[in-house]
Amino acid sequence: MSRMLVLIVALVVTAAGGARAAAEPEVAHFTLGNGLELVVVPDHRAPVVTHMIWYKVGAADETPGKSGLAHFLEHLMFKGTRQNPGDRFSQAVAAIGGQENAFTASDYTGFFQRVPREHLKEMMAFEADRMTGLVLSDEVVRPELNVVLEEQNMRVANNPNGRLGEQMDAALYLNHPYGRPVIGWRHEIETLSRDDALAFYRRFYTPNNAIVVVAGDVTPEEAKADAEDTYGKVAPRAAIGPRRRPMEPVEEAPRTVTLADARVEQPSVSRYYLAPSRTTAKPGESAALDVLAHVLGGGDNSRLYRTLVVDQGIAINAGAFYSGTALDYGKLGVYGLPKPGRTLHEVEAAIDAVLDDVSEHGITADELDRAKVRLIADAVYAQDNQATLARRYGAALATGETVEMVRDWPQSIRAVTADAVRAAARTWLNPRASVTGYLVHSLKGEEKHS
Repeated sequence: MSRMLVLIVALVVTAAGGARAAAEPEVAHFTLGNGLELVVVPDHRAPVVTHMIWYKVGAADETPGKSGLAHFLEHLMFKGTRQNPGDRFSQAVAAIGGQENAFTASDYTGFFQRVPREHLKEMMAFEADRMTGLVLSDEVVRPELNVVLEEQNMRVANNPNGRLGEQMDAALYLNHPYGRPVIGWRHEIETLSRDDALAFYRRFYTPNNAIVVVAGDVTPEEAKADAEDTYGKVAPRAAIGPRRRPMEPVEEAPRTVTLADARVEQPSVSRYYLAPSRTTAKPGESAALDVLAHVLGGGDNSRLYRTLVVDQGIAINAGAFYSGTALDYGKLGVYGLPKPGRTLHEVEAAIDAVLDDVSEHGITADELDRAKVRLIADAVYAQDNQATLARRYGAALATGETVEMVRDWPQSIRAVTADAVRAAARTWLNPRASVTGYLVHSLKGEEKHS
């Protein structure tokens, strides 16, 4: 990208950001009397709303030996209540042409609907009911456990990439529960019961552990009134203390994981580095990691892609990422996929050379400018998607960030300097706090890499 193109894109982003800031009301944040948080993101361009409820509990909060419980309960939340038995909730969403789904992560569990604006209060009433009114019987629990096991088959057991990622996380986190897969270890999923699910539900599903995010054609006053009439009537049923998890010890040695499988069609090498999250990072550090990851591997103009794919021609793809939305730890990752006839050793050595160069000499002014423009542009354009906005605020608040941190993220990116990016590289591209994974094809399953 030339300097002129960077300037043009920057001007577009600045204009779009300024127009939107002038046209849209501020994001509103309330706390109801029962402790439930409400975030309202007004967007009046279409008569629809995205309604999401986030519970501040995920796979990292499970009792040891009960992995997969948070995700299992997510499935069971669709089994009905006394007031709305069976799939009445889902039928109501479908009848008005709405969409619904749910998700589980290490730090949170969420449920959402996208519906016409006039049905917002109805969705709130349904969610408020199943916050404490879930009814479970063995007749619905046992079949759903089989559904989860089949999901584990598809996502992990029969997916070499999924299995490698799971093993790399387990190796990266020596002590922290982020090393547990969100879907759970299969042998532990198989033992989960109705009593396990209900105990977890009663412990964590309570208004004082929930965040409701509404994005769309509604005013903060309307959303708050609807929330008071629905969620506000649910009494807290559990005391929620600080989320204290076991922390990582000092990392002493790099780790490697090799997964060999006959189903592997494209070998790869990838590496995860332990890094701070946006919640735990020092001021400016997380934004510097965002920029670092983009410079290293954010597209065709990135260091890794240009070096490995364009200049050296040894890889078909290469990139990097930074996952910073988490309560305790973030993760910085790099990867490369060798061309036929090239080896993982060649690709890994080239990746290491790029990382060493950035750590030693830093990044250029052009790279810094391009990364900032692209990251801020992505943030501006994301405002055109209600669900993306709702997810951004929900995930942030569920992991210890604030509305202000989300709102001010573009300013944080603008403030990043080349020196800060170099410091982030020197600090967090630390081999001792890393795990490297090799995915290889093998007819016999030998654990080797070339």
